[in-house]
Amino acid sequence: MKEIIPTIVPASFDDLAVGLNVVRGFARSLHIDAVDGKFAPNLTWLPQAGERIPGLNALLIEVHLMVSEPLEVGSAFVKAGASRVIAHREAFADMATISAAFDAWKMAGAQEVGLALKMDTAPEAVAEIATRCDSITLMCIAQIGQQGATFESSSVARVRDFHQRFPQLTIAVDGGVSEANIVELAHAGASRFCVGSALSSSSDPAAVYKRLHELVDAV
Repeated sequence: MKEIIPTIVPASFDDLAVGLNVVRGFARSLHIDAVDGKFAPNLTWLPQAGERIPGLNALLIEVHLMVSEPLEVGSAFVKAGASRVIAHREAFADMATISAAFDAWKMAGAQEVGLALKMDTAPEAVAEIATRCDSITLMCIAQIGQQGATFESSSVARVRDFHQRFPQLTIAVDGGVSEANIVELAHAGASRFCVGSALSSSSDPAAVYKRLHELVDAV
């Protein structure tokens, strides 16, 4: 099944609520970027004790951890209601720490766990842990953590390479995804499409979402 997943980069809890209200009328899931100002340069909302993500009955929530302490932050997001946790491979020291994080998130209630990779991270970096991943998210922009960056055309070949190496894995793409490239990415093997600025910059995000789904569903 192919998914179009709206992406938000909430600066605060109130900002998160606004983003949820925008997409809940047309989307089935939401991708939250979580950035600690260390792993990537900007800083976003991170859950505090007792906070729960609003609208959990209406949307499946996945969180993309761009943080230097993924185990701790991922656990906080699961407690706040996230169903999918995606952390950057580059934030982990080794396979043992990845496995420990995956175990902790699943025990806390996460439905899926996976890894994200920056553009210059080789497929070999996930070869040993691929069977434990529910998905792999490939970044399609050079600078992570903010919306609006330019899509890198080399991402299409990269998706194709990962799909050939790991055909059993769900491959997601994130960064610069739009009507201009989503069909190529789908043909290359991606089945989840995290879409940020193409939706947030539109005066009619529901129409854009529908059009993107029509494009990938036809592949």
